[in-house]
Amino acid sequence: MQIATSGDQGVPEAANWFRDNAGALIGHAINIAIIVVGAFVVRALAKRAISRVVHHILQQSGRGPAVLQRDNGKAGERREQRARTIGTVLSSIVSVVIALVALAMVLGEIGIALGPLLASAGVVGLAIGFGAQNLVADYLSGLLIMVEDQYGVGDFVDLGEAVGEVEQVGLRLTQVRDLDGGLWHIRNGEIRRVKNSSQDWGRALLDVGVAYDSNLDTVYEVLERTGRELRDDPRTGPLLLEEPSVWGVQSLDADAVVVRMAVKTRPLEQWGVTRELRRRVKDNLDAAGVEIPFQQRTVWMRHADDDGDESAVPRGRKATA
Repeated sequence: MQIATSGDQGVPEAANWFRDNAGALIGHAINIAIIVVGAFVVRALAKRAISRVVHHILQQSGRGPAVLQRDNGKAGERREQRARTIGTVLSSIVSVVIALVALAMVLGEIGIALGPLLASAGVVGLAIGFGAQNLVADYLSGLLIMVEDQYGVGDFVDLGEAVGEVEQVGLRLTQVRDLDGGLWHIRNGEIRRVKNSSQDWGRALLDVGVAYDSNLDTVYEVLERTGRELRDDPRTGPLLLEEPSVWGVQSLDADAVVVRMAVKTRPLEQWGVTRELRRRVKDNLDAAGVEIPFQQRTVWMRHADDDGDESAVPRGRKATA
């Protein structure tokens, strides 16, 4: 006589359960396999589309007409960094979204209720977001800066206290090298406004003060001639995008009549052009006999006589203010 054990009873029961539910198990397995394969296919297609976007960004030679482009290494580095960062971010976002959707569908096939999991995930996500809101703001601001192309490597920007050349643009931080050589690290979430002096074109402005008794027609002629010389010079001509123009009297100051002239230049060349224009204007005005006035004042010196009495005696010496 044989005694049936619990193990012997369990084997037929398990076999019967698998036999009764084989169709459902196979169906769920096939559905899960389809979900996983579909997720990989969608991810591959999305990455291919992102690669096209990155390639398009890399193929761009810049912004605006060809005459305004900057053909140098920093411009290429800027485009490459921007494209690489945007591609990495978009690829990561797409991968996470597809993985979460696929996981939710798989859990639904297994029969796990998603409601409690979503509620728990929502609470955890809210806590994390509240604790790291500054970090999230930095990353979102950095992504918008790159997508909108507000500035990039090689640009000269004014971010408030930090003024200088951009050396690195990341999702969280922007690095700016100022004129003194200091390197600023600015959180992207703290950037409220940006002045970019190197996008598309620049403008060289020069205010020239002349004496009130100067003939303005002569002054205009000298300034216009100086602008033509600057344009015809093979060293400075390629830096200009238009003919220098005399805008006219800018202001009537206490000591001089201020005349303004301006010229549109290539990006980042406006300061060098202004310095060269200032030198040429000074030489040509001196040659034309036009006075460039400067502030003067009379200095009164005090000295003591033999009796120790002090008196103010004008010495007639003038000094610049």
